[in-house]
Amino acid sequence: MARATTTYRCTACDATTVRWAGRCPRCGAFATMDLDAPVTASPGMKSALIGTAPSRPARPVSAVASSGPIPRLTTGVGEFDRVLGGGLVAGQMCLLSGAPGSGKSTLVLAVAESLAKRLQRPVLYISGEESVEQIAIRAQRIGATSEHLLLADDTELSAAIGHIDAHSPELALVIVDSVQTMASSDIEGRAGGVTQVMEVAQALTRIAKTRNVPIILIGQVTKDSNVAGPRALEHIVDATLSLEGDPHTSLRLLRSVKNRYGSLEVAAFEQTDTGMQEVLDPSMLFRGHRDTPVPGTCITVTVEGNRALAAEVQALVAATTNPNPRRGVSGLDSSRMAMLIAVAERTASLRLFDKDVFLATIGGMRLSDPGSDLAVCLAIVSATHEHAIALDLAAIGEVTLSGDVRPVPHMTERVSEAARLGFRRLLVPVGTKIRGRDGELELVEVPTLAKAIAALQSAPSR
Repeated sequence: MARATTTYRCTACDATTVRWAGRCPRCGAFATMDLDAPVTASPGMKSALIGTAPSRPARPVSAVASSGPIPRLTTGVGEFDRVLGGGLVAGQMCLLSGAPGSGKSTLVLAVAESLAKRLQRPVLYISGEESVEQIAIRAQRIGATSEHLLLADDTELSAAIGHIDAHSPELALVIVDSVQTMASSDIEGRAGGVTQVMEVAQALTRIAKTRNVPIILIGQVTKDSNVAGPRALEHIVDATLSLEGDPHTSLRLLRSVKNRYGSLEVAAFEQTDTGMQEVLDPSMLFRGHRDTPVPGTCITVTVEGNRALAAEVQALVAATTNPNPRRGVSGLDSSRMAMLIAVAERTASLRLFDKDVFLATIGGMRLSDPGSDLAVCLAIVSATHEHAIALDLAAIGEVTLSGDVRPVPHMTERVSEAARLGFRRLLVPVGTKIRGRDGELELVEVPTLAKAIAALQSAPSR
C-alpha cells in the first residue's frame, strides 16, 4: 500500500509545498502554511452509494408465507424422522457428526435403504473414505440391497456433482461421506482444510437448493467432539445432528443441535450386528431395573426437545482419610453438581467435608436440565443417611442457592411421562397445575429442599 505524502497549503494563495515554511514561497505571507490532510474514504464508505436494480424486488411476507405446513419427505426410520422434525425437506442440507465408530455411516445407509425401498426412487451414496466394495459389505450386513440404492466412491467435487446430475431430477436423497474428504481441483489447499471444506459445503448447498434434493453431509469430529473444519460450516447447513454414545455400550443418542425446520429433539438407537435398531421407549433404558429400593438413587423426568424421558440419578457418599475428598461426576455438569452438593450439605445438615461424593447417570445419558436438581439433592441425602427412596417416587424441580424449589418448563409432559411409567408419587414445585392428569399419580408440592427431604423421610420405602 502506497504511503501518503504530507503536504502543506497556504491559506492565502492556496500554494502547496512538501515542507513547512514560516513564509509562503508564492505570496510571501507569514504564518499561513497549514498541514494539508489527504482526503481518504471513511470506514464503510469505500463502496459506491449508487444502488443497482435488484433481480427480485422485496415482497410482503403475506405474499411469501406458505399457506400450509412444510411438506416432509419421511425416510421410514421413525426416530430419524423425529429428530428432523417429521422428515426431510426438499433442498435441505443436513450435517451429521459423531465420533469415529459411533455408527454414522451405518445409520445413513439404513436411512438410504429405507427411503429407496419405500419411494422406489434412486438414492445416491457418495463416499470419499471407502470404496464401493467396502460399502457393499456393510450394506449386505444390514440388509441394504435395494436396486435403487446407488453407490459411488470419489473425492473430487466436480465428479460428485456429475453423479448428482446424471440421476437428477429423480434423486430422492444424496449422502456425502464425508465432507472433509471431498476437494475441488479449482481451489488451492488440502482436502479437509478450511478453504476446501467451505467450498465443498457451499457448492453442495447450491446444488441442493437449485435441484430441490436433500443432501446429508457426514462430518468428522475433533478430539473435543466438535465438527472438524470451520465453525461456519454449521451455519451453512439447515440442520446439524450429533450421534453420541459411550464406545463401551451399544446405546447411541441422535441429537439435533440445530434445525431450521423444527424443534430440537433426541432419539435413541442401539448398535447391533444387523445395523442401528430404533429404541422406541428410551425411558426404560435410563432407569435401573430392581425389585427393592437402593439408597442413593432417585428418578427424575427430563425433557429433550419435546420428548420427556425418565432418568435415574445415582449418588455414592463414602468416608475417606484423604484430606481433600474427591467429587466425581459422570453424565452431569460438574460445576452445577458442586453447587448442589453444597446446598444439600447446608439444608440437610450433612457432614460431607470428610467424605467422597460421586454422582452419575446410567445408560450413558447426559443431564443438563435444571429440572433434575431436586433428584440430585435427594440422591445425596439418601446416600448419606442410607435411606432408600421408594421405587414409585420421582422428583422434578430446580434447586436454587437459597434452597428453594422452582418450577421448570414442560411440566405437563413430565408429569404425563411419570404417570405412564407407573409412578405413584411425584415431588414437584409449588404451583404445578396439570389438567387431565392421571388420578393415580399424587403430586406432592414442595416449596423448599427441606420440605422435600421431610416428605422423602415420611414416605415408605416400598
